[in-house]
Amino acid sequence: MGPPGSAAHFADLIRSCLPPGAKPPAESDDLFRLHAVLLKAKGEQVSEEDVHDAWSAWMQTIDSSHDGLVPCADLSPETLAADAPYAEAIREAARQAARSRG
Repeated sequence: MGPPGSAAHFADLIRSCLPPGAKPPAESDDLFRLHAVLLKAKGEQVSEEDVHDAWSAWMQTIDSSHDGLVPCADLSPETLAADAPYAEAIREAARQAARSRG
């Protein structure tokens, strides 16, 4: 983990909070740094839409023609549900970070 409070630290914490079945994309360190920004900005209030927006920003740099690059409102319920484990991991990481500061 990076230094406490750093984006790298929070990115690693979020990754550690994912459920066992979650399969983050390959080469997703930058994506998890965006998730760390969400943790710092929104904490436990982060939503699946926030996670999708972060993923979209990251995906623009990987494959700007990806089918998932649509507004959150246009996603199928199944596709939006794929963001839920990441949103919950960010919320859990926020709770853990708050307890460690407490």
